Amino acid sequence: MLGFLFNPKECKELDYVLRKELDEILFDLNDHRLDADMKRAIESRYKVIFRMYARMASPKELSRYARHRFR
Repeated sequence: MLGFLFNPKECKELDYVLRKELDEILFDLNDHRLDADMKRAIESRYKVIFRMYARMASPKELSRYARHRFR
């Protein structure tokens, strides 16, 4: 377990960085040109970043980045 202390400005910056990364990942997962191996790697990264963002975001904000999988 690793802990960090952030001031309010750093928290806002981390929030911004995680949201932008989630936006990019969700965009990439909707790209039908990517092969299955690449999508699995991106999904793995999505899970880690989503869990990090879940620790600081409200449920309403978090719902914007939840994946809707219809399989």
